[in-house]
Parts: sequence; C-alpha cells; structure tokens
Amino acid sequence: MKVLNLQCSHQHVFEGWFGSEDEFQGQLQRGLVECPMCGDTGVAKLPSAPRLNLGAQPASPQAKQEVAAMPNADMQAAWLKMVRHVMANTEDVGQRFAEEARRIHYGETEERGIRGQASREETEALLEEGIGVLPLPVPKALKGPVQ
Repeated sequence: MKVLNLQCSHQHVFEGWFGSEDEFQGQLQRGLVECPMCGDTGVAKLPSAPRLNLGAQPASPQAKQEVAAMPNADMQAAWLKMVRHVMANTEDVGQRFAEEARRIHYGETEERGIRGQASREETEALLEEGIGVLPLPVPKALKGPVQ
C-alpha cells in the first residue's frame, strides 16, 4: 500500500492510499483522484520522505524530528467539522431553498435550519429582502451517505 500526500490546485492538502505508483497515476489520468474538500481533480503529489524500518533500535531523543503540519491543515479540519455540523443539523430542501427561506422569513412555516441550492440571482434577491443566507460549498464526499 502506498500512502501519498496530495494537494489540489486550491492548496487543500490530503492523503491518498493506492496499491502502487502505477495505480495512482492511472486514477489521476482518468480524473478519479479528487480533493475531498472541494472536488478539484487538479491534484499533485507532494514530496514526502520514505519511512525505512531498518531494525528495532530505539530512537534517541536527538534523532526524533517533528513533522511540521501544513499551515492550513487545522483550518481545513475546522471547516470540515463545521460543514458536517451544518449537514447534521439542517434540513436539505434542495432546489426549493429560496422558496422555503422566504416562507420561513415571512412566518408562513416554522423556523428551522435549512440548506439547499440557489442560483446567484436567487441568493442576491434573498439578501435584498433581508433574508440572511450563506453560500456553503459542500465536498462531494459529504453529499452522499457516510460509511
């Protein structure tokens, strides 16, 4: 099993597991490797150092090296946590988002958290009416059932 550090063209860093380098390259060429944050298929492999297990010698404190996390890794994790929270605590009204947001705003139906799809024009119209909306890109991996 080959574990690779990958990065999309939007600078999101993630890990990918592949049976071999050829398998990774084949999936990459077919557009099957995509960023779990944004769905971008413009993925590149980041440099990484191999871990060689050359024996059972205990590592000395001087020999240990700290691996520096990518600066935006914590931000990515926080964003994913927030998206999962929104997905778990809102009702998906799909294409009826603008209509349902208006019904809630004007008291025609009970107030609740909703999410769905709206065009740019629908979003701008809602904002002009004083209805607070927030565009939230949801990674494709979170749109389906989670295993």
